[in-house]
Amino acid sequence: MLVKYGGGIVGASGSIAGDTHARNRFGNYVRARTKPINPKSPRQMAARILWMMLAEQWRESPMTPAIREAWETYASSVNWNNALGEVVKLTGYNHFLRSNAARLAAGLEMVTAGPPDLGLPNADPDFVVSASVAAAKLSVVFDESLDWVNEDEAAMVIYMGRPQNPSRNFFASPYRLAGAILGDSVSAPSGAQEFDPPFTLVEGQKVWCRARIVRADARISTVFGCDPFAVAS
Repeated sequence: MLVKYGGGIVGASGSIAGDTHARNRFGNYVRARTKPINPKSPRQMAARILWMMLAEQWRESPMTPAIREAWETYASSVNWNNALGEVVKLTGYNHFLRSNAARLAAGLEMVTAGPPDLGLPNADPDFVVSASVAAAKLSVVFDESLDWVNEDEAAMVIYMGRPQNPSRNFFASPYRLAGAILGDSVSAPSGAQEFDPPFTLVEGQKVWCRARIVRADARISTVFGCDPFAVAS
């Protein structure tokens, strides 16, 4: 159902009662709210444990008031877009959690010190993903000239969305971690990188993928994606 707001309401995002409000390129719409079939799957439980651990880490050694203040300084310099596209500021705590959750998912070490560089890493304009049933792999192409590629403890973290019918034009979730391309100051990654897909590949189905770049100082880019692709034979 498409909607047009008035009376002081110019947009809405999120769920109220049984309705979920969202927006796509055709405008605002409302759909029935759906709940996960299994809200306590092993993946979801692992993610919750990870976030709980990081939240506890924020309060414990080696974190100090000075380190937490460094994260707040970083947060105050970074603009963020909320679900309505409005520019907001996250807290240092928010940035500490999102940065280190991505680092740990990529197999990197947690970083406690606040980032000294006050800005987000750039997205990769050359990010492209493809896949085939025969190869049973995701193939990821990236810009090899970006700084993170030659940096130890940096990475591009890749996520794959659940495959959809080829007629589908929009996709929001769910995504699962597919893997990470690790930066290396001695032997930088090059060429297409392959990963085992976290969802089963079926010929003709359409797949969305997205990624984030995380730097050695814990700065992490916003999520960026590539054009969806049809799985090849």
